[in-house]
Amino acid sequence: MNWVYILRCGDGSLYTGWTNDLEHRLKMHADGKGGKYTRSHLPVELVYTEQFETSTQARSREAKIKGLSRTEKLRLIERKEKGENAEI
Repeated sequence: MNWVYILRCGDGSLYTGWTNDLEHRLKMHADGKGGKYTRSHLPVELVYTEQFETSTQARSREAKIKGLSRTEKLRLIERKEKGENAEI
C-alpha cells in the first residue's frame, strides 16, 4: 500500500509526504532522519493519512494536497477526524 500523510510539526506548520511504508517513514521523521524540513521542525505528529493502491496515485494526491492553502489543509484534517469525506 501507498500512503499520503500530513504531519503537524512542533512549530505548528504542516508537512505533506507520501510513502509505501508509513510506520518506517514516521519513525524516520521522528528520529530527525526524514525530510529536510521536518528535521528542523521537530517534534512531528501524524494528523492525516490517505491510502492508495499505487505510488502514482499517492504522488498525485500528495501534489494536490501540497497545492492547497494552509486553511484548506486544516479543513481536510478536520473532515477526516470527523469521519467525513476528506476529498478536497
